[in-house]
Amino acid sequence: MCKSATPRGGIVAFLALTGTCVWGQAPSAAAAGWSHLGNALVDLSLAGLATGPVSRVWYAQDGGALFAATASGRVFQTNDFDTWQALPGAVIPPAQLQSAAARRLPESGAAVRAPLGQGSVLYAFGAFVYSSQDGGFNWNNLTGYKSESIVGPNLSDMAISPRNPGEIVVAGAVGVFRSVDGGKSWAGLNQGLPNLPAAKIRSLPQGDQGVQVEISGAAGRESSVIEWPPGEKQAWRMADSAAANVERRLREVFSQNRGALVTAITPLHGDTIYTGMSDGRISVSTDAGRNWQTFAANGGAVEGFWVDPKDPRVALAVLGSKPQQPGIASIHILRTENAGTFWDDLKLPDIAAHGVAASRSSGAVYVATDQGIFYTKADLNGLGPTGPWQRMSGLPDGAVSDVRLDDGENQLWAMVEGFGVYSTLAPHRLEDPRVVSAADMVARAAAPGALMSILGAKVAAAKAGDISVPVLAAGDDESQIQIPFNAPGSTLSLSIDSANGQRVLPAVPLEPVSPAIFVDPRDGAPLLLDASTRTLLDAMNQAHSRSRIQILATGLGPVSPDWPAGMAAPLENPPRLVRTVRAMLDRMPVDVTSAKLAPGYTGLYLVEIELPKIVNYGPAQLSIEVDGHVSNSVRVYIGP
Repeated sequence: MCKSATPRGGIVAFLALTGTCVWGQAPSAAAAGWSHLGNALVDLSLAGLATGPVSRVWYAQDGGALFAATASGRVFQTNDFDTWQALPGAVIPPAQLQSAAARRLPESGAAVRAPLGQGSVLYAFGAFVYSSQDGGFNWNNLTGYKSESIVGPNLSDMAISPRNPGEIVVAGAVGVFRSVDGGKSWAGLNQGLPNLPAAKIRSLPQGDQGVQVEISGAAGRESSVIEWPPGEKQAWRMADSAAANVERRLREVFSQNRGALVTAITPLHGDTIYTGMSDGRISVSTDAGRNWQTFAANGGAVEGFWVDPKDPRVALAVLGSKPQQPGIASIHILRTENAGTFWDDLKLPDIAAHGVAASRSSGAVYVATDQGIFYTKADLNGLGPTGPWQRMSGLPDGAVSDVRLDDGENQLWAMVEGFGVYSTLAPHRLEDPRVVSAADMVARAAAPGALMSILGAKVAAAKAGDISVPVLAAGDDESQIQIPFNAPGSTLSLSIDSANGQRVLPAVPLEPVSPAIFVDPRDGAPLLLDASTRTLLDAMNQAHSRSRIQILATGLGPVSPDWPAGMAAPLENPPRLVRTVRAMLDRMPVDVTSAKLAPGYTGLYLVEIELPKIVNYGPAQLSIEVDGHVSNSVRVYIGP
């Protein structure tokens, strides 16, 4: 059993605490260790979990295999109706253009299919799926429920098994659904089908909120916002789309005013707003939209912007593809230092670009393209030269529709068409290591006894002034340390020995306490245990009223009796916190029954709370507080 924390500290420490020893290897620059968040399924309250649009379905001649062609043109095969395999280069057979003869149609434009050897039995599909036993004189709606279809809208194809005339499969805007009893019951066939629509990343995990992305075509809507909530295990969930609706309405208004489709728009940065059109024009206003200046680029539609949050005069724009002109290369990324008065080309290879993220302090630029993510170093403080573009490895083979950096510019996030969301350590961090909380990878104050991660360096030794700092674990590009309980001063200046030699890291504030609850850095799922069963609490394994929850935390300050940093806490009678810990559930206090070092582990605090007898069911916000310092807010699920 592991007895100390390791990189990706809270995650691995938790696995150790629950009996699973895992080495938390962090990503490297050469082969970025991307972590996949969630899956390609969306819960739309249909007959099964959904995915993206599928245009065709058909059976093998013997009925032993089913094939599906997604709207993006990829073909997949399943032989067990449970797992799908990609078929690169597969030929999609011609669509069945002729419908079977029917006395009448169940709805205008419906297509009719006839199973082999079944006489007057017919099936039809349009807005719904239908069956008829009398050649189409009477029809039975097989998928209607409260005026909606339980297999989703915009059905595009149907296949009937050669083996069983009661086995039918339909494809549409939200994937593939199957019935084996003539349409009496339905189930989704989308598990393992990498077909999540291309999307824009709207927000990254923060507090009790997970990653949110905006996809097109879900549930028949123009676009929808979906979220992978912290602790979710099954599918993406529908989320509040108010901000997306406002943005879409603004694009419509500006499109009408300019006579061209506005394809990208930024929120107001002070009084500055950037808009991009389908014809490659970029218009910028620095007075909240009263006056505009426009630049015309030789490129496709403008698909995204990055704007420096501290200085909106500095921005990048990315453009898609346009019809080729002999001898003229398309522009795919532009830079401005003066709010659009002048733009210059950063010379990305001729590949359609869809999203961009950047770090002004390091000059790192990341571009999402049809061929993955490209990375370079550019001068974002002037019009200096741009380095060579490099393609990042490790992502699935597919177009990347968006890319984002977190607020600390530590984690790089990507949306891969069909597959979903991935994250990794941003490569530029290897040149500029940073100290963050091991609990949530956020730059926050350190505290005596706190676990901290050094992103971007394999640390051999560390010191705070003349005091040695225990290095608990070191990966190729991430290390974990524990702040000594006797660390002096109000700031912490760490010097480290690593493969790149000695260096001093940027100082971080040092507070008496800096509480933080451990979360999974991928989705924000907190490391909370049911005190009775020692199992992880999440959306599938919920807490209950009067149950006790154990919270894994750091930064809670001194303990009694004194305990040295870098040493595992004793199994019996571990040191207890000196200061009082409070816990809040949906901003209401709950009882804290104990607060101590986690027995047998290094650098972890264990806070136990008891839920009240009467508590609201569903997701709730949980936080802890010490001496007025409040931790990150996390999500806990409470069931009946």
